[in-house]
Amino acid sequence: MARILITSGPTRQYLDPVRYLTNASSGRMGRALAASALAAGHEVIIVSGPVEVEYPAGATVVPVVSTEDMLRECQAVFGSCDGMIGVAAPCDYRPVKVAPGKINKTGEPLVLHLIETPDVVATLGSTKKGQWLVGFALETDDHRLRAVAKLEKKSCDLMVSNGPEAMNARETNVEIIDPTGAVVQSLAGSKEEVADGIFRVIQARLITKR
Repeated sequence: MARILITSGPTRQYLDPVRYLTNASSGRMGRALAASALAAGHEVIIVSGPVEVEYPAGATVVPVVSTEDMLRECQAVFGSCDGMIGVAAPCDYRPVKVAPGKINKTGEPLVLHLIETPDVVATLGSTKKGQWLVGFALETDDHRLRAVAKLEKKSCDLMVSNGPEAMNARETNVEIIDPTGAVVQSLAGSKEEVADGIFRVIQARLITKR
């Protein structure tokens, strides 16, 4: 049995007490992968941003809001895990300064100064000690090329490539890419079906072999 960390859902980066930057990630793929891992007899810890989906009862769920929150909670448990699946879509930017009160309309353009948030998967990849790491790369173009670049940059063992049509959808299609740049498998269907296929590859290539 493996102890598996899964990140899931979006994160929120607040601009003021009521507004935030985020994306349309629903948490469905994270839920589906958690269900696949639990069905295979593994222990699952999910660090999840705000979602409406319900995760499997057998998983330990750690709720977070911001990308920084997600990284902190992942760092707290990653060392005790055998591997991680980074399914979440953390918000990549945050405001330099969060307004203490609601930003009111003035009739003038509002200029936001944004900086990058930490990369959760890359940060954990730089500290892994024997753990395996699977990332997700959502791109609008040059899917395979960008997925391979992310795999190398984030020290992943596999990268799952998909597109923006997967966001908040019930079906998806993906390519699973290994460190050589080869497509291990292409999958399409419901997120539950695709998650089962992804996890079979993880089981065969990363869990059983170790």
